[in-house]
Amino acid sequence: MEVSSVPTEEELFSAVDALLEEAAQDDLPSPQERKRLREAAGLSQEQIAKALKSQRETIGNWEAGKTEPRPPKRAAYARLLEKLAERFPAPAEARTLSTGEAPEAAPMTATENTQTPAPAPVAAAPAAATRPAHTTRSTSTSRRPGAKKAAPAKTEAGGPDPRFENGPLAVVGVEDGQVLAYCVGGLVLDVPAKSIPALVEWTLKEAELGAPKLSGPGKDADPLIVLTEAALERYGLPVALTEEERLAGRLPEGHKVVKQIARAEWRLTKRGFGPWARIYRPATGSERACVQLCIPSWTALDTRHWGEAGQLPPAELARLLGVYASRVMTPRGSTAVTGLELMTALHPPTRASAPDENGERTSEHNPGSLGKDAIDPMEWPPCEVPDGHPVLKDLPRFHVRGPGEKLFEEAYDWARPMTDAECTLRHLVGIDVNMAFAAGANGLNVGLGAAAYVTNPAFDPKLPGSWLVDLSHADLSRVKVGKEWVNLDSSLLPSPFTPKGEWPEGPAWYATPTVAYAAELGYEVRPLEAWVRPTVAQARALGIPVSEEDIEEHRYDNGRYLDGWYNRLRDAYLATMADLGVDADLSPEDFLTAMDGYKARDPELAIVVSAIKATVKGGLGKLRERPRGEGWRPGEPWRALARPTWRPDIRAAVISRTRINLHRKIVKHAAFTGQYPIAILSDCVVYAANGPSPLDFLPYREGKPLPGGFKLGINPGLVKHEGTQSVLWGEEVRERFTAPELNLARYIKDGTVTDVDNGE
Repeated sequence: MEVSSVPTEEELFSAVDALLEEAAQDDLPSPQERKRLREAAGLSQEQIAKALKSQRETIGNWEAGKTEPRPPKRAAYARLLEKLAERFPAPAEARTLSTGEAPEAAPMTATENTQTPAPAPVAAAPAAATRPAHTTRSTSTSRRPGAKKAAPAKTEAGGPDPRFENGPLAVVGVEDGQVLAYCVGGLVLDVPAKSIPALVEWTLKEAELGAPKLSGPGKDADPLIVLTEAALERYGLPVALTEEERLAGRLPEGHKVVKQIARAEWRLTKRGFGPWARIYRPATGSERACVQLCIPSWTALDTRHWGEAGQLPPAELARLLGVYASRVMTPRGSTAVTGLELMTALHPPTRASAPDENGERTSEHNPGSLGKDAIDPMEWPPCEVPDGHPVLKDLPRFHVRGPGEKLFEEAYDWARPMTDAECTLRHLVGIDVNMAFAAGANGLNVGLGAAAYVTNPAFDPKLPGSWLVDLSHADLSRVKVGKEWVNLDSSLLPSPFTPKGEWPEGPAWYATPTVAYAAELGYEVRPLEAWVRPTVAQARALGIPVSEEDIEEHRYDNGRYLDGWYNRLRDAYLATMADLGVDADLSPEDFLTAMDGYKARDPELAIVVSAIKATVKGGLGKLRERPRGEGWRPGEPWRALARPTWRPDIRAAVISRTRINLHRKIVKHAAFTGQYPIAILSDCVVYAANGPSPLDFLPYREGKPLPGGFKLGINPGLVKHEGTQSVLWGEEVRERFTAPELNLARYIKDGTVTDVDNGE
């Protein structure tokens, strides 16, 4: 047994002297005077922070009276203010001193109390705009013993729910030896927790973090705690994972922190203690006890989508993630995972039933959702599943499925050689469809239940599903555009039915939007087979037997499942772009000007835009998640198949509709202008033009675009300028790689081509 030694008289006197020294702190001017002196000297908060080896947010705290500097920085700060006061004296009535506890926070101006500033006016050369977010964002506040708790800034992320007064998340860091939680709106909280289990307890009981549910039957969002490198070291966690840990995606079970969690009777989810660890206790009644951790230095924030967010100071990272959380949802993992979770949050699988005769409520199916049970892997249509799926286990080992066996709805990757006339033009101009896949999801009718197999059905564009139909007779040389038949040069256009733009050679599987577009263009459509997802009424009309059990289990249903998902992501995107100075009601010319350099106006918000876009694409990709290691073998189920949200049919329908939407605009443009695309990659289209701007080839009359064609603007489905290169550049690149059909859309943005065209 360890026996503590009795302190000597000298040690006790030294401790008392330290307390006396701390109590006799240097007097400081009032918070208002601190700010006045700094501004009078023309100094920025960043300059003072650098001199004092501190952070800009800390200086802002001192100037707002929210926190007070501690030794030894207090003495240095006092000396700075004293010397500035000698040079820039204030009126006598304004000279006041602060000598003890931090005073109650002084009232802040409307500008200071704004988390996200108003965007710079577009007319004022936005490319040269500064970062207003760093000068008008609210300063931090701290909850400290003996000081009044300052109200957090009124930001979207905080929300009106008093249970989550401090917002959805906090970034935990360490400054001057003190663990601090940086919340949205500039709020800073002291963190007394000495271990990860204690941090979880504090988060749930004291921090007032979280977010209200997005849908009536849904669940509140669990609080998110982001751990900085300093916080990792404080809590006994590694700053970086070893190669073995990185490949496993988690810490080993024997790690001391994992053991601490178990001893405290907390649990980790199956993915363990990794970059997005979830620590929980089983729910009791309606009470949830779960905290999500995010560890940027373990690559939790993928740089492809979050840029350098993981390198930001804690307060700035809290602001960035707070904007995303308030407009999309609190991150639940990668942007892909969050995109998928958002679907469920907006359409929870169950809801509480109406009270029975005893006033009791039970859990029941929530109409419009995908339900709580995954589709049995063996009930999936063979054409809709990826290779290796259990339903295909009896196929020969090296069998390659063709179009007549496999639904292959993907985005465009098509290009063609330039014509002689196009080679005489000067520029190649790329336009990109904003949030193209989100726009493809908007208003799309998708299956909510299992599929039913039918033969020789009459095609119904309102019926979601997969159709085996022969479209090889289609010819774009004469098509129906609206109510009129038009003649086109089909050799200069991609087929609307295949991702590579080649023409089908026989029966193939297509999603409903693709077949519907074939009928729209005036082609005859006669499906040979189909896997459809009808409502009960549609099933009966098709002659499909419907039992009472089918009705009770909601086997047959369809609906616009993704509408709410689209609306939330659209609103998040538009609001963030508006903060960056790009509004939805700009003229084409003003829109192009506003888009020029918009990311530099506030790089943090530009990262939010990138993350929102990745949430769209990643969420749709998760609908068809493939096996990832885990000892999986072809023909065996993998973990994702157990989710109700494993729905490759929905992903295929969205991609089909997105590709068709783009082709429809291309056909309208060709019919009206005689101009044809040279290359298409996903949502980017390249045209030859005499000028470098999209306005040099997009038809506008009196400021109005071609109806149904391409339109410049920030709304999803409208287009922006992707990039411009010279026609000579395009020809030189293709000649260099001996590839006359090299997809120039892949390189149009900056013109850099480092290797032969081998995929996106």
